[in-house]
Amino acid sequence: MAYSELIKNFQRVRDYMREFYVYGFKSRDDYSKKSGRSYDNERRRIESWLGDYMHFSKTEEGKNVFLSIDSRAMSENPLYKAFKTSSFTDRDITLHFILFDILYSPDTALSVPELCERIDGCLSGFENPIGFDESTVRKKLKEYVNQGIIETRKDGRKVLYSRAKQADELPPYMLQFFSEVLPCGVVGSFLLDKQAECKHIFNFKHHYILSALDSDVLCDLFLAIRGHLEVTADNYSPRYSGFKQVGFVPLKVLISAQGGRQYLIGFSREYNQLRSYRVDYLSNVKINDVAEDFNSLRKWLKRNEKHMWGVTLRNGIRGYDKVEMTIKIEDDEEYIINRLEREKRCGEVEIIDGHTVKFTAEVFDANEMLPWLRTFICRVADFKSTNKQAERAFYNDLEKMYELYGIKEG
Repeated sequence: MAYSELIKNFQRVRDYMREFYVYGFKSRDDYSKKSGRSYDNERRRIESWLGDYMHFSKTEEGKNVFLSIDSRAMSENPLYKAFKTSSFTDRDITLHFILFDILYSPDTALSVPELCERIDGCLSGFENPIGFDESTVRKKLKEYVNQGIIETRKDGRKVLYSRAKQADELPPYMLQFFSEVLPCGVVGSFLLDKQAECKHIFNFKHHYILSALDSDVLCDLFLAIRGHLEVTADNYSPRYSGFKQVGFVPLKVLISAQGGRQYLIGFSREYNQLRSYRVDYLSNVKINDVAEDFNSLRKWLKRNEKHMWGVTLRNGIRGYDKVEMTIKIEDDEEYIINRLEREKRCGEVEIIDGHTVKFTAEVFDANEMLPWLRTFICRVADFKSTNKQAERAFYNDLEKMYELYGIKEG
């Protein structure tokens, strides 16, 4: 029989899935954060969702468990399955279905006392009815109002609750694309589950599936940005192997086109500066008060974006790293110029002559540019930067490449 225990604490599941998927190749003895029994329970749970992707290898240290997923060979993100498991009590389920049976149409609008009376009537035929007081019903209705499932309106002094009008059903292909590409795509995956089975028409060359595990965190951050609200969250620090509670005003989410990693740019009042936070390191997001200076902080961020190559921010205190790269191209390599124009971000491209192009940029951290700069390495005629550490790293990589290819005189 399949292991089908439902979950309450998703952060624990997120941690284990990262261990299996990202880090992988750990035996039972290697995983020291929790007991062996906890490891076995979580492994069985994840295996029940992702059994087709679960693999094992045996080494001298023991049996290692890991996930092996070829994102090119699938059209649906399998990690969404983790969100489709949740635990409920009998009372939760009973109240949910009775409420929506009573509020079966957007035209039916009732107050809390009227709803409680109807609920008691629905339960009166049971041998041991489990009643619901007004406080419980009101809390559940408030939860549904926040989710947009229930709407409210005033009728004199009474507050009436009714089912929200449903939007037109989105075409399946739109939901398919949304669920696999955009942030919080798990919403699209849930909507697809409600539609008739349809053929998936998309395949992805670069399919970044791991962000699925952070959908709940990202949703809270988006809600805070929309409402101009401050938040607190637990932020994991690899340096100290632990969590620290941080407070900030979330301003913008940035997603790497190279690796799919998600970052949150926010303003820290503790340090009085803009900072970047890895979304996969954040958990337990709590919404706080309105940030009255939200608009001015967004303008500040926009000014900083002119010097952001990646997510590094220094607020200009230490000045900017200047980068200058000259490359040579052949007669039939105009596509190199097109690529420079397309990928230059905050840099500038200057055509010196038919075979020479210069790229310049002023950024917060030139080190962030090195992976991209190396992709032009066979055409680079000259490279220099005011960040001497980044400049040395660039030329040291060249020297190592020369050694690998046996070229003594680099």
